[in-house]
Amino acid sequence: MTDTYRHKGLRKRMVDTLRQRGISDETVLAAMAAVPRHFFLDRAFEEHAYEDKPFPIGHEQTISQPFTVAYQSALLHIQPRDKVLEIGTGSGYQAAILAVLGARVYTIERQEGLYHQAKSLLDQMGFSSIKCFFGDGTAGLKQFAPFDKIIVTAGAPVVPESLREQLNWPGGVLVIPVGESVQMMHKITRLSATQYQEEVLDSFRFVPFLKGVKKS
Repeated sequence: MTDTYRHKGLRKRMVDTLRQRGISDETVLAAMAAVPRHFFLDRAFEEHAYEDKPFPIGHEQTISQPFTVAYQSALLHIQPRDKVLEIGTGSGYQAAILAVLGARVYTIERQEGLYHQAKSLLDQMGFSSIKCFFGDGTAGLKQFAPFDKIIVTAGAPVVPESLREQLNWPGGVLVIPVGESVQMMHKITRLSATQYQEEVLDSFRFVPFLKGVKKS
């Protein structure tokens, strides 16, 4: 795996595009500039890795476009040492961004092949502190709860109650796209044991948030 001056230049251009599209959180932009996105893609897509587009990563899944990764990351307002649960590891790119932002990352993937692929890549890249799990993301990771932040990288028909319950309080934040063919990004803040504040933001398109696991 090589990260050339050319790759770094393309990343800088990608970050400039994100800034133009309204991403203003400089810590998120710095993390996007630091993580080589081309490492997370098939070699066939390497030339296009820094375009603001999603790409297939196998198993009928995609790596989200950089704007979506930056948008969700900015909504989380990661603070150093935040304990963060990511539902849907996919390629591992979003988990790497969260780790660079200073989070203690727990990430769960339902596709066994993707789980092994992402875990191996993250280890190779030096992200061995990211804790990867193979399992059903709709259930969260109750054994490690509560979490300061939870991010879901697939479109859910509704917000799973299990994820709300695994938020720390007061102040725990869940960022999740909700809807069928098109999703609205929801930011849910836990105010107390029983109270939540919910904001409905912009529209996106994600792969569906599915229950259960898929073995290779």
